[in-house]
Amino acid sequence: MTSPQDRLALVTGTSAGIGAALAKQLLARGWRVVGVARRLAAIDHPQYTHLSVDLAHVTHAIAAIERVVVPLVADSRWRRIGLVNNAALGGMLGPLENIAPDALLTLYAVNVAAPVRLMGLAVERSHPDAALRIVNLSSGAAVHPFPGLAAYGSSKAALRMAGMILAAELESPLRSGTPRTDAAIVSYEPGIVETSMQVTARSTSPDEFPWVGIFHDFHLQGRLVAPELPAADIVALLESDGLPRFSERRLASS
Repeated sequence: MTSPQDRLALVTGTSAGIGAALAKQLLARGWRVVGVARRLAAIDHPQYTHLSVDLAHVTHAIAAIERVVVPLVADSRWRRIGLVNNAALGGMLGPLENIAPDALLTLYAVNVAAPVRLMGLAVERSHPDAALRIVNLSSGAAVHPFPGLAAYGSSKAALRMAGMILAAELESPLRSGTPRTDAAIVSYEPGIVETSMQVTARSTSPDEFPWVGIFHDFHLQGRLVAPELPAADIVALLESDGLPRFSERRLASS
């Protein structure tokens, strides 16, 4: 186990939900945390740095993140580095033929383009001797075809596959550069978390989203979990040794 002074994590979506809970838990365990979100985060801690950027404007956002993160992750004092791609856009609920192309591009910028670049940044710029842990927040909609979730589900499926491909590249003898002997990517399903995304889904009209009943059922059946539960799982994954190059995990109680 590394010491509290040599662990660094980059977490997106830290203004609310799982991201906020995760950042607070990591700080409590001695991690240095850089958080990214559109809004300010309600976190006041000497080991926390907040970047207010909108991942929908992916080129500008990544440039702003790189200016802060690249000098940090390259520092050889970090023996363990974590990246948690948590931020995501939902919405666009309804039949596939009603999806507006411009809105889909915005959702893919946040849910796919930005996290894929952040994965590349973590591999490319972090010290090769550091233990690297990348956790991509996934969803049941990434692996099961839920009607009305074409935009969100396909974006999460794309991120899941990107993580698998990165793992395959890290394993390949044809890959150039310094080998990463201790790097692992996890696609993590957090269960059905009570977030603003769930509230929005339950509030959508059946005329717009005929399958809205499934979200009402989640609520009525008591299947929603607090963000702190998956956050604790993610902390454990970031601190774990011996993980396979790629793995899929989900909240045990979901």
